[in-house]
Amino acid sequence: MRRLVEIRSYKLQPGTAERFHALVTEQAIPMLRAAQMDVVAYGPSLHEPDAYFLIRAYADLHARHAEQEAFYGSRAWREGPRESVLFFIQSYLNTVIWMSPEAVEDLRRQNASGASARGAGE
Repeated sequence: MRRLVEIRSYKLQPGTAERFHALVTEQAIPMLRAAQMDVVAYGPSLHEPDAYFLIRAYADLHARHAEQEAFYGSRAWREGPRESVLFFIQSYLNTVIWMSPEAVEDLRRQNASGASARGAGE
């Protein structure tokens, strides 16, 4: 069954990517996964030092809306790392596309830890 994939691309404050990645890895991703969100991949961009990505998969647009409303409206997020995460972000852009399960799994494998080092695979 195909999956609706959201690719969120962040433009970070200059020079903050390492601190942002640590915050995302240690706090935000565990919270997203605890909320049963399908985090496919995340990490620093391989081409731009102040860019970052988060890829999540959903059943459909309704599920995406419901899951994000529940998570971002939760007390745990609002009183937890929300302000710290937002501090690092200049802007972000979401792109939502349909993908096959095989394509989603390939994204997951290619970016398994979300901690892919710059230049990996080059």
